[in-house]
Amino acid sequence: MLDHDASRLALERLFAHRPVADLPRLRRALGTRSRMSVFRRLSTLGYLSSYTHTGRYYTLRSIPQFDTDGLWRFEGAGFSRDGTLKATVCRLVEIAEAGRTQRELQMRLGVRVHNPLLDLVEGRQLRRESVEDEYVYFAAARAHATEQLARRRALPTAPMAPALEVEVLLEVIHGARLPPPAEATVAARLAARGVIASVAEVAAVLDRHGLKKTPPSRSRRSRR
Repeated sequence: MLDHDASRLALERLFAHRPVADLPRLRRALGTRSRMSVFRRLSTLGYLSSYTHTGRYYTLRSIPQFDTDGLWRFEGAGFSRDGTLKATVCRLVEIAEAGRTQRELQMRLGVRVHNPLLDLVEGRQLRRESVEDEYVYFAAARAHATEQLARRRALPTAPMAPALEVEVLLEVIHGARLPPPAEATVAARLAARGVIASVAEVAAVLDRHGLKKTPPSRSRRSRR
């Protein structure tokens, strides 16, 4: 293991060459196999772990040029000024004028956010309300959440994104005979794959393409 000064220089050289590194690369640069030793050296410079890839990538706090949402990406690895995914989700909901849905957060962050949202709601760090058959997440403070909810309800209904409509149609095709209610079944199957579509949105696609099935008639046909 390099001494303190040599470790600092090694890390500075490593991140000057490449702004993001994983643990094996850091170990090689510092000449150690100890995970704790790596993080002790990183801590002296200040570092962030990625909120994507289960925190597998690291960068120095001085490197990212965060966007207006406090996010930065390098070759697919996402970093947040908040550090963790949970803290990032909480802040993005709090600063949103009309709250945010799970789908909106996933599109913005590029990762699934179901578990962080569940933890935040159960821990009373966020609120949620059903709006147009979809959960919308709001700030924990009642007054702020009330304002966000009012703005959300005032928003015009946005058309479904073409890519999401394709996902719905593919699920209908792959599902073949869908048990009633078909809309809820498709929405649940999509959610299991990490694709979020409300029951109302699925129903609109089925109607638009003439795929909404009605229960078969029980009347007897006349026999010849």
